[in-house]
Amino acid sequence: MDAARVFACVLSVFVVLSQRFVALTAFSQSLDSDFTFTLPAGRRECFYQTMKKDASLEVEYQVLDGAGLDVDFHISSPTGQVLFSDFRKSDGVHTVETEDGDYMFCFDNTFSALSEKVVFFELILDNMDTDEDPEDWKEYVHGTDILDMKLEDIMDTMNNVKSRLGKSSQIQTLLRAFEARDRNLQESNFDTVNLWSVINLVVMMTVAAVQVYLVRSLFEDKRKTYT
Repeated sequence: MDAARVFACVLSVFVVLSQRFVALTAFSQSLDSDFTFTLPAGRRECFYQTMKKDASLEVEYQVLDGAGLDVDFHISSPTGQVLFSDFRKSDGVHTVETEDGDYMFCFDNTFSALSEKVVFFELILDNMDTDEDPEDWKEYVHGTDILDMKLEDIMDTMNNVKSRLGKSSQIQTLLRAFEARDRNLQESNFDTVNLWSVINLVVMMTVAAVQVYLVRSLFEDKRKTYT
């Protein structure tokens, strides 16, 4: 067996795999995204996502801060049909099997006249394949029959690792969102407890002062003395 040929074949395999790994990394970053924004009182905010046919769009949202921790939410198809609707909910997850066009999802806080909301949402897009044939990389590799490894197994492993890393990143993002919401709720409760504690303290001191004044007034001799 020609050693130079084997070395060149192995080198070409690793070059192609490294290129495919970079492409997969970029793909995962472009398909998973999250955003946090402030939704003012009495307002509605809408976002748009362009999708392809036979793909999948998953939207997960949480209200992190604001009175009531609730918001209205709905998703509309490119034809304007409402696919999912939530009313006065603090979180939700919806998955849509898509067609070609722009999907609209809106967060509605028009029912609240005073309280603004801090909303976190994440988009997960699946099956957003490009026009490139996933098997095109094979034409750049020659002499694979002399290798003991199976490139298909390597690619399957890489895809599995990519999927697990993406899922781990998604779970960590959701945990951070839960933590932010719980922290905001605790801070709100802390401020409420302090406010009512001060009010109770003021009331108690006022009542004590009134009681002392009334008791002293009972023992005062208001009769006038004449000589």
